[in-house]
Amino acid sequence: MEKRFWEIDFLRGIAVIMMIIFHFLFDLVFFRGYNINVSSGLLLYFARMTAFIFIFLVGVSLTISYSRAIKKQKTNLFTKYLKRGAKIFSWGLAITLVTWLFFREEFIIFGVLHFIGLSIILAYPLIKYKWQNLVLGVFFIVAGFFLSKLTFNFSWLMWLGFIPKYFCTLDYFPLLPWFGVVLIGLFFGNLLYKNNRRIFKIADLSKNYLIIFFSFLGRHSLFVYLVHQPALILMIRLAAMLLS
Repeated sequence: MEKRFWEIDFLRGIAVIMMIIFHFLFDLVFFRGYNINVSSGLLLYFARMTAFIFIFLVGVSLTISYSRAIKKQKTNLFTKYLKRGAKIFSWGLAITLVTWLFFREEFIIFGVLHFIGLSIILAYPLIKYKWQNLVLGVFFIVAGFFLSKLTFNFSWLMWLGFIPKYFCTLDYFPLLPWFGVVLIGLFFGNLLYKNNRRIFKIADLSKNYLIIFFSFLGRHSLFVYLVHQPALILMIRLAAMLLS
């Protein structure tokens, strides 16, 4: 088994817990009508920070995966990342179908899994670059910030960040600005984990029980993402039945 960098799994595990906390509060508002402001203020920044950590680590992890593949002299690497991206994008399509069935007016068209799947494929030609990704990443983020203030009369570029008028969805992660976060992750991955080696010193806390727990969540973040919302909704509804 390839050695993993515990700090990356740990940080992703922290983001998993943050995601569960935010979605629990969101579900209380959406399904039970609690008066909690999840669309602005501190909780909005909390949600954005959670997404930033996940997406930033997509870029970092791509550089590590790429370095390992090169070291093993694997060929046809594009197929590897094409398959990985397509798999995650397919899970996104499954979520589109489920949300279309149950939340027809706000179903997810281009959510975080659609975005991550497509980003893995698009990032492949850029994985080995460093400063170029930093510059491109900042450009994508700035462009996305300005686009987010506008609406358009067409929807076919919605995945890129051109928001249609009256657009409403439960989850939306367009390439602009979020692909910029992936590119910045590529920059830091190449800077801090060059050739699959950590270039900075850090204490080995991988045997700590708390680290082990969070790292476990981080390694299985996709599975947790797919099951946590049904579990939260079921828990909230069971609690409401018991307390009614």
